[in-house]
Amino acid sequence: MTKSVFILAGDGIGPEIIAEARRVLDYVIATTGEVITVTDGLVGGASYDVHGEPLTDATLDQAIAANAVLFGAIGGPKWDGKTDYDKRPEQGLLNLRQGLNAFANLRSAVCFPAMADASSLKREFIEGLDILFVRELMGGVYFGQPRGIDTLADGSRVGYNTQRYTDWEIERVARVAFEMARKRDNRVTSVEKANVMESGVLWREVVTALQASDYPDVALDHMYADNCAMQLVKQPKQFDVILTDNLFGDLLSDAAAMLTGSLGMLPSASLSGDGPGLYEPIHGSAPDIAGKGIANPIATVLSLAMAFRYSLGMKDMAERIENAVSTVLKNGIRTGDIMDEGCTKVNTRGMGDAILAELEKN
Repeated sequence: MTKSVFILAGDGIGPEIIAEARRVLDYVIATTGEVITVTDGLVGGASYDVHGEPLTDATLDQAIAANAVLFGAIGGPKWDGKTDYDKRPEQGLLNLRQGLNAFANLRSAVCFPAMADASSLKREFIEGLDILFVRELMGGVYFGQPRGIDTLADGSRVGYNTQRYTDWEIERVARVAFEMARKRDNRVTSVEKANVMESGVLWREVVTALQASDYPDVALDHMYADNCAMQLVKQPKQFDVILTDNLFGDLLSDAAAMLTGSLGMLPSASLSGDGPGLYEPIHGSAPDIAGKGIANPIATVLSLAMAFRYSLGMKDMAERIENAVSTVLKNGIRTGDIMDEGCTKVNTRGMGDAILAELEKN
């Protein structure tokens, strides 16, 4: 059966890091006999410059028709404050997620053994870290209505956003978290602010009820978001699966990413259940280094590995790619963001070369 990958390189360092993942994808196609069609499209500022829209209907249709969408990065100072709010590059990614109904975002914070000393925490706190964040991606304060900036009668201005969740939105993402936990250490920590937010109260009630009815074998505990942030720094290895909403998931997963040494190391997958998955590194477009060929492509390559695991039915290939990355790091190959004494510094292309070399050995 033919499989398909739709690539959206985007802006900033997006094209550079996607190029290395594309080389890995081309290697897989050439050496496995798998029939995988690969097409490319525009998103974000790159799309706005050509079409006047950060995501066209035609591009979204192509994404929906694919098995997996591999995404690079989006946005940059070229467009900051120079486009209408609903046409800013970042809106292209939000529209893409919404169009794909990609409601469950999986972000893994894994510390490769060779990277334990790159963390801001001591080795004993970080070595062996393996956390999976399951972040609700289609609701909450990023999408809730009403929202806007209004001018009041006295001339002052007010900006407002609505934190809103329905019980079914909470249940469907919680189900993903419990299912993922069953494949790991069978533990879920559900994170909200039920002490001050009604949406948090509902979140806790729905998650508790679902665990009791459908997942009694999975251990569940609850934690306030501010305490979770503290615990990620104090004792990060206590967590297995962290389930949380859109806003808190955004903040906490970025904090956890830095525990592993660099934002450039961590991939993500956004899943809809029965539609195509969206795979992207969690870092941004890094316009300050765009075009210099020094960006770390590991998170993008690992995002491709997640696509093989969750959307293309090629778990063994996902593991081969992950093992290749681990070996490259063990061998002391580093881009500048993760460079350490005694290691060999390479550029973006050099990291891609090293990963491909390990794949060819195995």
